[in-house]
Amino acid sequence: MNNKFSNLSIGILAGGKSTRMGQNKALLQINNQTIIERLTSELGGIDTPIISCAEKGIYEQYSDRVVYDQNNDIGPIEGIRQVLIHSDNEYVFVCAADMPFINKELVEYMSGFINSENDCYILHDGKRMQPLCAIYSKKLLPLIEQLISEGKYRPAEIIDNSNAKIIELKFSKFDEKIVKNINTKADYFEVVKPIVFAVSGYKNSGKTFMIEKLINEFINDSYSVATIKHDGHDAIEDAKDTDTYKFTKAGAKVSAALTDTRYFINDKQSIDLDDLIDKISSEDSPDIIILEGFKNSKYPKVEMIRKEVSDKSIVDKSNLICIATDLDSLEDENVFNINDISGIFLCIKDYFMSE
Repeated sequence: MNNKFSNLSIGILAGGKSTRMGQNKALLQINNQTIIERLTSELGGIDTPIISCAEKGIYEQYSDRVVYDQNNDIGPIEGIRQVLIHSDNEYVFVCAADMPFINKELVEYMSGFINSENDCYILHDGKRMQPLCAIYSKKLLPLIEQLISEGKYRPAEIIDNSNAKIIELKFSKFDEKIVKNINTKADYFEVVKPIVFAVSGYKNSGKTFMIEKLINEFINDSYSVATIKHDGHDAIEDAKDTDTYKFTKAGAKVSAALTDTRYFINDKQSIDLDDLIDKISSEDSPDIIILEGFKNSKYPKVEMIRKEVSDKSIVDKSNLICIATDLDSLEDENVFNINDISGIFLCIKDYFMSE
């Protein structure tokens, strides 16, 4: 262990139900890495993180030290109790598994406040105390167990009933973003944007028409948009009446096209899709990137199905946002008439950004 942290363990609380997000927040990806991976990698240089969770079989791959709730459904106070029980050190830095920006430097800063008078050290971000970004002493275990026995489950009860040191974030070098929680899809969108999705389907299924309409919807809702078209040919250009020209005319901030050997923005060289997305994201900062085609890509998709072309879905259902079709007989979830642009737009927003 680093000598700066010779008496400090790390506890990551991953026991939440993620009811507002609708999926496990700790396993959400940011830059191709889950939040729990980011935290264990970043804080593992201090000590092997103790991950507290409600059940077995989820987090064991991320740490050799995973502990489980004994008192179920009482919230993070049980996670704090568990990491204190299993800590080999007097103090434990505790954070939630939905706080992706916690870093080693913050822990070092907070550990500098440890003294013989206080038994917990709580960060205050200028708006509220952050009991899930705090350092707790093992001396608090009897108090925590008493609070649980009395049905007092709020972590703030620990602070109110102990000799706590409040650490004001405003006096540090850290921005309040460092304690940001990912509680909702809207929170997640703000962290990971631009969001990227594809409009996919067979040739002549209406992909270009749909993207033009969706560009208008997003712009009217104050989002900036970029597009990337997949082209099986090698003669891509931004001439009048091409799809990229149409997308630019519709209001796209950037319109790009990609073949197996070239991409078109202003450059003429090969690039893969992820690198092109990164290039557009870093240089132009759109909120939304809409892909045309790319039916085999990893990105979520709106699938176009027109009866003149096909009556079958070809997109993997695991990352299907919705289907836009003129068929009456298609019985899948989230199926919209091909002309219901507003409904499709709201479905996309709900998929990525709902509260």
